[in-house]
Amino acid sequence: MSEKENIISSLELRLEYQFKDRTLIKEALRHPSVLTKYNVSNQRLEFLGDRVLGLYVSEFLFYSFKQEPEGDLAKRFASLVKRDTLSRVAENLQIGSVIEMSAGEIENGGQSNPSNLADALEAIIAALYIDGGPTVAYNFIRKHWLALSAEHIKPPSDAKTRLQEWSQKKNGRLPEYNVISTSGPPHAPIFEVEVRVLGFESARGIGSSKQNAEQTAALNMLDNHEYLN
Repeated sequence: MSEKENIISSLELRLEYQFKDRTLIKEALRHPSVLTKYNVSNQRLEFLGDRVLGLYVSEFLFYSFKQEPEGDLAKRFASLVKRDTLSRVAENLQIGSVIEMSAGEIENGGQSNPSNLADALEAIIAALYIDGGPTVAYNFIRKHWLALSAEHIKPPSDAKTRLQEWSQKKNGRLPEYNVISTSGPPHAPIFEVEVRVLGFESARGIGSSKQNAEQTAALNMLDNHEYLN
């Protein structure tokens, strides 16, 4: 058995599933940086996996939190399918080290990049769905996401939402976000964002996307000033 096949076998043990068609799991682990005319990347599987994940997370939230209105379920859903949650599950499954990517991508930290981890995990979910059927995919998602959903007794609220509510309570206005700088290569940019709330010292945050940087800035603002409530 080749080294690549051994790597796949080890991953199958962690996934608790043995693929009948291994071309699917190999495709799920193929980063766009190694795309050629002879193969395809994991982007199509990622597209499907995102929808499968969304459906099954919605289903078990619907049945697990029967007394909650749609708005609260939506907050739980957003927390469970966001990139950071997916990358956390991917890290637990040690997926980063088995993603096939270019040497340049590896040198730039691609194997630990949250976006790469999340994309590969969604592609793996699609591969499980295609190869094993809906029950296999559902059981995998339930195993790895049910415990995460139980971490929050109350529906989680992201930092930007919390800051918006806090700012409106303080002065009746919304926070203002501005991009201070953008650095890094095109495939791995770094954004620095500043958030301002009228009457309080501003805060900044850094992230691999504008949205992530805004969330970090909002969290920093809350940490700095929320004690004033």
